Amino acid sequence: MMPYLTTEWGNPSSAYKFGAKVKSVIETARAQVAELIGAQPREVIFTSCATESNNASIHAALKANPNKRHIVTSAVEHSSVLNYCMALEKEGYRVTYLPVDRDGLLKLADLENTITEETSVVSLMWANNETGVLFPVKEIAEICRSRGVLYHCDAVQAAGRIEMDVRKLPVDYLSLTGHKFHAPKGIGALYVRRKTPFSPLIQGGHQERNLRGGTESVPLIVGIGKAAELARRHPPTYKKKVRPMRDKLEEGILSSIPNTELNGHKTQRLANTTNITFHGIESEALLILLDKEDICASSGSACLADSDEPSHVIKAMKPEGSQSRSIIRFSLGLETTGAEVANVCDSARRLAETLRATLV
Repeated sequence: MMPYLTTEWGNPSSAYKFGAKVKSVIETARAQVAELIGAQPREVIFTSCATESNNASIHAALKANPNKRHIVTSAVEHSSVLNYCMALEKEGYRVTYLPVDRDGLLKLADLENTITEETSVVSLMWANNETGVLFPVKEIAEICRSRGVLYHCDAVQAAGRIEMDVRKLPVDYLSLTGHKFHAPKGIGALYVRRKTPFSPLIQGGHQERNLRGGTESVPLIVGIGKAAELARRHPPTYKKKVRPMRDKLEEGILSSIPNTELNGHKTQRLANTTNITFHGIESEALLILLDKEDICASSGSACLADSDEPSHVIKAMKPEGSQSRSIIRFSLGLETTGAEVANVCDSARRLAETLRATLV
């Protein structure tokens, strides 16, 4: 990335030779991202982030079918999908929010029964950003294809963590963002299957083959390209290294801290994510103490960290209680060590005891 932050300053849309040079590295990065998901380079559009990719997909599907004003999504989608759908409801669109069970799983029968002749697009994620629970993407895509409905998949959490091949999945739109697989923040990508209708969300110049206006951020695009190249090797490591450490983290916390509970299906989820309820403890209080010990965790999506609202994901899974305000999400990475996992288990136990003692 550094040459494109310092000496390689050309605008890729310009005719001069410095522009042509950086234009070529954009196409190299496009091919690298395409290879990560089994796509053709021309099926990849660079965006600013996953939020833009998600919004652009739904926007394109609705533009392609202006007379169809029904959208299907789930109650546990990322806020970039849910908030956009709620905004569309104010414009007269009808949105169905599919429920999930206590394990965070979706019933395919619910999807089949919800799709009508008025349905324009189905937007269902691959992996949940709070629990890591995996949706049956292949089956969802096949249902949508059989019913003639466009399917958008938010694959942000899954990219680089599980193997992807869009040649084997009849998905129409698929969203990615770079920082989930070690690229810089501020760069995303959108896969649009060949011959799938697409109307730009952002109008402007002729960048991205007239599909996304705005001068390209060459350093960030180079970054996501290289990260995608490296991420192709990551899925086996997540299975062999990260998952066992995640399981040790869960076992350490659940066995040593009373009144704790795992949220999400035990096996049908990402290898790096765990979401645990600490009953009787406010998430924010525990997070503050963990942070003082240099342990980074969250009470839900980072995008909603400034919100006072409890986790909508846990509320959808377990609506009967107040535990959505008592959850902690831990995410492990490729460089997480066993010593770090042991430290988190010890700190969580000690801090939970401290907080509960203050309530007696």
